[in-house]
Amino acid sequence: MFTKATAVDYAQYNIRVNSVHPGVIDTPMTKDLLHADEETRQAILGSTILDRPAQPKEVSYAILHLASDDSSFMNGSEMVVDGGYTAV
Repeated sequence: MFTKATAVDYAQYNIRVNSVHPGVIDTPMTKDLLHADEETRQAILGSTILDRPAQPKEVSYAILHLASDDSSFMNGSEMVVDGGYTAV
């Protein structure tokens, strides 16, 4: 709701507000968990439909899209980049 409320407040200044909601990302912070035994890996990934973590580049592309003119009519949106986790 913060994204939507802020988008409403700042639209008059031609400022767009969107947010990115990533799932599990394969980074140094998650390396030990994601590359441990299979049981731990599955517990971390949960029910992610793609059955893998995101690569940092995959999330950065979503952010790049929001920062570009390609998303000039997006405002108050939550972009979910979670490999389908919230689809189940």
